[in-house]
Amino acid sequence: MLVCNVVGARPNFMKLSPVVLELKKRGIPQFLVHTGQHYDENMSRVFIEELGLPKPDIYLGVGSNSHARQTARIMMAFEEVCQERLPNLVIAGGDVNSTLAVALVAAKQQIPLAHVEAGLRSFDRTMPEEINRVVTDHLSTLLFTTEETANENLKREGIPKEYIHFVGNCMVDTLRKHVKLAIRQEPWKRFGVKPSGYALLTLHRPSNVDDPTIIKPLLAIINKISHRLPVLFPVHPRTRERMNQLGAAVDPSVYLTGPLGYLIFLGLIAKARCVLTDSGGIQEETTALNIPCLTLRGNTERPVTITGGTNRLVGTDPERISQGIEEILAGEWVSGKQPVLWDGQAGMRIVDKIELWAGDELKTPLPLAGKVSGIKMWGGGIETGKFLGID
Repeated sequence: MLVCNVVGARPNFMKLSPVVLELKKRGIPQFLVHTGQHYDENMSRVFIEELGLPKPDIYLGVGSNSHARQTARIMMAFEEVCQERLPNLVIAGGDVNSTLAVALVAAKQQIPLAHVEAGLRSFDRTMPEEINRVVTDHLSTLLFTTEETANENLKREGIPKEYIHFVGNCMVDTLRKHVKLAIRQEPWKRFGVKPSGYALLTLHRPSNVDDPTIIKPLLAIINKISHRLPVLFPVHPRTRERMNQLGAAVDPSVYLTGPLGYLIFLGLIAKARCVLTDSGGIQEETTALNIPCLTLRGNTERPVTITGGTNRLVGTDPERISQGIEEILAGEWVSGKQPVLWDGQAGMRIVDKIELWAGDELKTPLPLAGKVSGIKMWGGGIETGKFLGID
């Protein structure tokens, strides 16, 4: 069996690192493809080095572009990889354009696909990530989930339970492996702040940063917060561009920096008083570390971080954000608990399932994603008009 692992954007590295390293440990032949969706050094190369990943065997170098162009460029390049290398299984994680692109290629090439972090749903089709998640799941043969709600989402969409595997959270595997080292580096010192003496902010979603009627009031409340609690703000390149275009400024008490490496950023999360974010993965990391998190969105695809963790949805409403900060500063934030199977062993469970699946494949091949027989796996698929859950 030859396994093809695909990474492309920053979150993919944390999600696939435990799988890549476990496959290597067991001597399972594999190769690593980097699409180049994130190409900034601090959003790509430094992550590979810090996580101990092997140097990618293939770098596609697609760079930034519109969703359609970027996805198309990845598909064109990855199709050639599949035709040359002939992998028996493609593994992709998360919900970025790279994930969608390789899923489509794998399906059309009749190569089984494993989706790490399957089944998450925000139920908001205005989010590009939601489209990517749904399509990828319905093209996958092995669906590895992080929480029980994801299992229920997939079953409700007609995916048979034997293709759904509740394994835990690979991002938490990566976090647990590196958090002590990250804290020992004391990254807060470079900003002149103390542990538990600052808030950490990330913003990158188009719904928050592209509209001046949203980003300007949002940064205004961040400025107010920074007068009581210093705010560290690693700025995504796209967000910085929009801020410059819209004239959305922050006060000097907001510490602006470029994208940070994994260990620096993890250390900052681990010792933050609180985190404000519109990221999905950071909601999970703060829950794993029991750090108060204010999510600057109206929905989340990770409900376990709210029902059992330390996360709260506040949207972009200044009053709700301010109320959350007041509770945090007063020590009134509810302490969370670790979700089921967030124990640092998800990568091991995934490779266990892959080995079992591969053994079954050699005996009696399962229907592969992309084959006609596979359509019936997905609740009737095209035959009943239920494909992707659309009536």
